Amino acid sequence: MEFIWTMVLILTFTKIAGDLSVRVGQPAVLGKLIVGILLGPAVLGWIQEGAIINQLSEIGVLLLMFIAGLETDLEQLKKNWKSALAVAVGGIILPFAGGYGAAVAFGLSPQFALFFGLLFCATSVSISVQTLKEMNRINSREGTTILGAAVVDDVLVVVLLAVMMSVLGAGDVSLGMLIGKKILFFVLIIAAGWFVVPRIMKLLAPLKVTEAVISAALIVCFAFAYFAESMGVAGIIGAFAAGIAISQTSFKHEVEMKLEPIAYAVFVPVFFVSIGLNVSFEGVGSQLLFIAIITVVAIVTKLLGGGLGARLTGFSNRASLAIGSGMVSRGEVALIIASAGLQTGLLMQDYFTSVVIMIIMTTLVTPPMLKLSFRPNAKEEAQQHE
Repeated sequence: MEFIWTMVLILTFTKIAGDLSVRVGQPAVLGKLIVGILLGPAVLGWIQEGAIINQLSEIGVLLLMFIAGLETDLEQLKKNWKSALAVAVGGIILPFAGGYGAAVAFGLSPQFALFFGLLFCATSVSISVQTLKEMNRINSREGTTILGAAVVDDVLVVVLLAVMMSVLGAGDVSLGMLIGKKILFFVLIIAAGWFVVPRIMKLLAPLKVTEAVISAALIVCFAFAYFAESMGVAGIIGAFAAGIAISQTSFKHEVEMKLEPIAYAVFVPVFFVSIGLNVSFEGVGSQLLFIAIITVVAIVTKLLGGGLGARLTGFSNRASLAIGSGMVSRGEVALIIASAGLQTGLLMQDYFTSVVIMIIMTTLVTPPMLKLSFRPNAKEEAQQHE
């Protein structure tokens, strides 16, 4: 029964905190993230990490990205692929240099510093997606560029991680095999989205059972996510691709209308809270300066790198700032990489908590930064729509 009480706490406090955030002019997601820190081990200790929380959280982030895929304008995404590529590359080069430089400045060896650089490259747009949805900007040119850049970023970071593990002897990874798997993943996922998904939906939708359409959509979502993970790509990319595939069918609106209540009533709030549960302030007193420096470097380098990529491909200064802001959050992607680094010896145990706090801080600042950068500017709005 303890788990049931945990759900009562999560659902009650995320809704209250989300409402308070909106009342003070911030996206609701910011309040929900803060709730995770307050209720978790870092402050009150009312909620602890556990297998069930982690699994519900994983479903939450998959559904969040699946809904983002459903709502994505594919034509807009195709139109902005050059910008997405430039944003992803800019959002890797500067953070890598910044992370490496900061680690060296604090006396870490080049091997550990290289991993810090890689950690700074990670991007998770699940929080940005929720913020963009709240602001009704998910289908804007900036929104689709952020989503496209996140897909490219994920692939590049995984390849870089494999290269690092091979070079530093932290893992037995064949680079050719890894890149081959990524190419195969995208070929198969595009083919499945184009040819298989519409047939699956048409086959399962008429079944004389309750909610056949939404069940069929969830089968596609989870199957794509599982396939992505098995091919070394983040599951959220698979879920996003599944959403795009179903958005091209006649079932799009029915799936969207019925899935959002399921996702936002239970699973997505658990995901937001689970991020805060990773925070712990034990033993960080001696590393406060280190945490402050790496957090600032992580935010600034991603903001400038992603923003510069957008600016070079024709976006206005304000739009570039918005895109850079959307790429700042490291989220669950960086947490996964940090855990992998800890297991393989590329990240020292002494710095793990500091890294987790940095990741959480980048996630917390993303919603307000996006809100600020998307504040209406009449002149630029007119230019964008000309």
